Amino acid sequence: MSRDSTRQLSPNFKVREFACKGSDVVLLDDELVVLLQCIREHFGKPVYITSGYRTAAHNAAVGGSKSSQHLLGRAADFYVEGMDVATVAAYAETLLPARGGIGRYPKDAAHPKRRTGWVHIDTRAGKSRWKM
Repeated sequence: MSRDSTRQLSPNFKVREFACKGSDVVLLDDELVVLLQCIREHFGKPVYITSGYRTAAHNAAVGGSKSSQHLLGRAADFYVEGMDVATVAAYAETLLPARGGIGRYPKDAAHPKRRTGWVHIDTRAGKSRWKM
């Protein structure tokens, strides 16, 4: 991080957007950056990454799975400015129809305390889908 935080990974993303607070190491899968750039270009709106790479300690602190793709730099939780979770997740499906992880975390009546809804996307080899 200290050396590469401002390095441009794609037209709209820098290394620092994927960093775990308190860690100078950032693991990052290139395909993840490509997927997020495709989402940014499709919607033509900013994509805000709320969680990218996570250290084991941070992952445990936020209640992440012990086998989380975030630990490998293969996952991001994000939202697209002005777009609902279902619409963003549906487009992500077109990018990863037969593999990868896509999780939906809407801000709705069942989750009124969420500041915003978000989508989880990851580049795992298998296919996994969920809604929380």
